[in-house]
Amino acid sequence: MINQRLFDHYRIDTGKDLTLTQRCPRPFDTVLIDKRGSCYACECQSWLPQSIGNLQLKSLQEIIGGGIHQHLQSSITDGTYRYCNEHQCAYLKTLGPLHDSPERIKHLRLAIDDSCNLRCPSCRNGLIFHKEGSAYDLGIRLADKINDWLNNHDTPIKVHIGSDGDPFASHVYRHFMRTTPTGHDTSYSILTNGLMLRDFHGNIPHIISRMDTLGISIDGATKTTYEKLRLGGQWDKILDALACAKSLKDQHGFRFYLYTVVQQDNWHEMERMVELGHKHGVDKVFFNKIEDWNTNIDMSAQDFTGNAEFLKILERVKKDPIARADNVTSI
Repeated sequence: MINQRLFDHYRIDTGKDLTLTQRCPRPFDTVLIDKRGSCYACECQSWLPQSIGNLQLKSLQEIIGGGIHQHLQSSITDGTYRYCNEHQCAYLKTLGPLHDSPERIKHLRLAIDDSCNLRCPSCRNGLIFHKEGSAYDLGIRLADKINDWLNNHDTPIKVHIGSDGDPFASHVYRHFMRTTPTGHDTSYSILTNGLMLRDFHGNIPHIISRMDTLGISIDGATKTTYEKLRLGGQWDKILDALACAKSLKDQHGFRFYLYTVVQQDNWHEMERMVELGHKHGVDKVFFNKIEDWNTNIDMSAQDFTGNAEFLKILERVKKDPIARADNVTSI
């Protein structure tokens, strides 16, 4: 039932007892689906790495609320959090928003295709793009199964699209978005690099009109830095994307976020990134420290967190109301 080797890999002590009195809502209100169809009761696989079922073998109706799902939930209810990764989970590391007591799924997070039009060194070793073949075929099957479930879902739910690839570049996500149900109880959150936003948003008006959040990932606030860290991206196109996002936000009223992976080559632009956010009507600018995703980056060179000038910049950034930089110095 429980894959102990998986927890050992993440250095998770399944015999621990954190004795927490607050109940994290994620194992009760969130399901994440990855590109193999594995489902997780959290918003990040590495935070709670045990799968609760696979969509290739079972339906979401069977997986949600099933035996493994309930077993993982019990580790939250009893306060031990024994299956949770306290080394990585942002909530456990900060004892942040551990509140609410949901009794149903409110968030469906899709990570079913890692296709992207960029090849950022912080994320991958090269271009990943599936337009045909087994990975593409599986992605389409997963998308159809998810839409079948949504067609029969009768309570409000937010569908989060992206994080593993780009929703507008991915042919799997395009298929999902074009065929997803148009019920009024479904809202959407999209995370994208933004470069295809202007060209594609007109194809999915039913999603844009019910958008809750649009996030754009951007790792540079100048042409030189952006094009160095977002390989395949063009500075003029990302500026146009930000302008397009602001216009759509003004029209539809969704929240607009920027996400930046802070690293050795861009930490000095954090303040300029916040300025860019203000200019384009951004609600929040989230800064997160670069992580090791086994992409051949020399992590020993990412030593900026001890730099005195960086710490001064970070302190100034944190004073801005739209900036969120709590995770920049985390290990």
